[in-house]
Amino acid sequence: MCLAIPGLVESVEGRTAVVDFGGIKREAIIDLMEQGSVKPGTYVLVHTGFVIQILDKKEAEETLDLWREILSNVDELYSEL
Repeated sequence: MCLAIPGLVESVEGRTAVVDFGGIKREAIIDLMEQGSVKPGTYVLVHTGFVIQILDKKEAEETLDLWREILSNVDELYSEL
């Protein structure tokens, strides 16, 4: 199974963007995207270190809310096993 994580672009320099994943910042390669489409303030999906899709703000926030809900219940889920 593959997992792409949404994040907010903080900066872009050359072929890479610094993406904020809820306080954890990582570099991601933007070569797969149309030139100039990845800018600070853009929400993106990152998979294996590559930006693979641009998200609109509403879609990104809905996805992030779902992740927060899942992660807030992880301890409860494991205690039931």
